[in-house]
Amino acid sequence: MRAGPGLYLGILLAARAVAGDNAIPTVADIRAAGAYSVGQRGTCLLVIQGGKTIWEEYTGGSSETETNKIYSGTKAFWNLAALAAEEDGLLTLNEAAADTVTEWRGDDQRARITIRQLLDFSSGLDPTFYLHREGLKDRDTTAIGRALVAGPGREFIYGPCSLQVFHAILKRKLAARGETPTRYLERRVLVPLGLGPQRYLPDGAGNPLLASGFMLSARQWAELGKLLLRGGEPVLHQAALKDRFRGSRANRAFGLGLWNNGSVGGLGSLFKGSVDIEEMLEADWKKQRWDGVFLCRSAPPDLFASIGSAGQRLYVVPSLDLVVVRMGKGAKFSDPEFLKRLFPGR
Repeated sequence: MRAGPGLYLGILLAARAVAGDNAIPTVADIRAAGAYSVGQRGTCLLVIQGGKTIWEEYTGGSSETETNKIYSGTKAFWNLAALAAEEDGLLTLNEAAADTVTEWRGDDQRARITIRQLLDFSSGLDPTFYLHREGLKDRDTTAIGRALVAGPGREFIYGPCSLQVFHAILKRKLAARGETPTRYLERRVLVPLGLGPQRYLPDGAGNPLLASGFMLSARQWAELGKLLLRGGEPVLHQAALKDRFRGSRANRAFGLGLWNNGSVGGLGSLFKGSVDIEEMLEADWKKQRWDGVFLCRSAPPDLFASIGSAGQRLYVVPSLDLVVVRMGKGAKFSDPEFLKRLFPGR
């Protein structure tokens, strides 16, 4: 086991002295969160504050070079590709998907779906979880042909279908340039972050699965967190990046692949408890309730989270210049339980 306090304690105390009463986690907080993580088969806890690693701990035989499946953490990288494509003039998030998906032009409902709604899972398309399977002939064609189960913009329906339609849009827009979405992702997002090609789980037509697949070490995943702290650099260059990850009317806690704690402190949050995201997503979408939800009452309201199955987590808190990566081996992991230890609310 490799633990952080000895070498990094001075850095942490200095950072707290600069931040004053701002809720930067103490060594005791990190230990408490780490103990909960290990108890849930956690294998890694990495904490970076002010650009300095203040805690790095590996258990269960894992190490800093080990890569792990981040599952739905993959989504955020493809959403960065969407934002890069907007900056490059390839598309706008508010344009109609049917401008490119010509198969939808004769359908009044589908013609209303925007690219942002595909990325925010508010398109109304059936989630179509079987798109996760290997050996499929053509995920994109399947996704385009799936049924609408709700009106566009009205419901949050988490699943791979909407993202796969976005892949079809990006693929068609890039075809004139002779570039594939995977190559575009690598050139515009992964390489600038110091990352290489990823595990794409291609189907029979060569289409990657956008909803899952990547394998990263904790340090590699932390590069995404650092990008969010830098306002998008070195991938994106427009201001107010955090505003572009705002939630939708269907679910204000989720936007462009990232979950947020923004509803904490609002009037609605006074009557609600924190939500275990993975547990909520296990229910059928018709039974999920997202109005006014938040991750943890004591955590900062500007906290963002990239949430992957089996307890894979990346947390980013811009106000504290903080990045936290937690990885594990599949036991139940609760965001509220972890975060209330990391941010006990002094």
